[in-house]
Amino acid sequence: MSRQIVLDTETTGLSAETGDRIIELGCVELVNRKLTGKNLHIYFNPERDSHEDALRVHGISNEFLKDKPKFAELAEEIVEYLQGAELIIHNAAFDIGFLNKEFQLCGRKPVKTYVENVIDTLAMAKEMFPGKRNSLDALCDRLEVDNSGRTLHGALLDAELLADVYINMTRGQEALLISDDDSKDKNASTVRVAAIDFSSLKLQVIPASDEEIAAHLDVLKQIDKSSGGKTIWQTTQAD
Repeated sequence: MSRQIVLDTETTGLSAETGDRIIELGCVELVNRKLTGKNLHIYFNPERDSHEDALRVHGISNEFLKDKPKFAELAEEIVEYLQGAELIIHNAAFDIGFLNKEFQLCGRKPVKTYVENVIDTLAMAKEMFPGKRNSLDALCDRLEVDNSGRTLHGALLDAELLADVYINMTRGQEALLISDDDSKDKNASTVRVAAIDFSSLKLQVIPASDEEIAAHLDVLKQIDKSSGGKTIWQTTQAD
């Protein structure tokens, strides 16, 4: 079973290292690339006010958060939910940095201790669409994901949109992947293509008729004449 968690956070500002905190966590669960409906959505009391710029992005007021639980109170529930999953995050360094800081403040280990792997969809998008805008909104437009309800950033809504974006970005890959538990490297991102045995496949050979061969040779002569006798097949034959 392949279990993935698409994750997003909203924060009081841009720097966990200078004291900004998580105010909202939104997680969407995928099992074998299908939405399960087992989501996790929590608002937190960050014990500080949001910066004005952050308020304009997420619109979550300081007053609204005052009676919400502190991160430390729900850390165990969050760890249990994330345990063993592969995380899918847009601009993963930002969210992982904030989660690591929150875990540190309540005496817990970094996020990657609890999860299988982290996929950064921003890095994926930059590879797939070099030189283009790769914000979540831009990817929704490019991949035809309906984001008309996204007037402000919200962690759960953004996680739901990112789940659709990720599935569209990787559509078709599941047919190419094979598991190889004995030689699996958790840090590798190599796509392996399943080998297909053609040894028992018998193809019918249909030879060209005399008329088809003559018509083919006539076309080759015309091409050679147009090139002034410089066609590759003529040069090869002369050698």
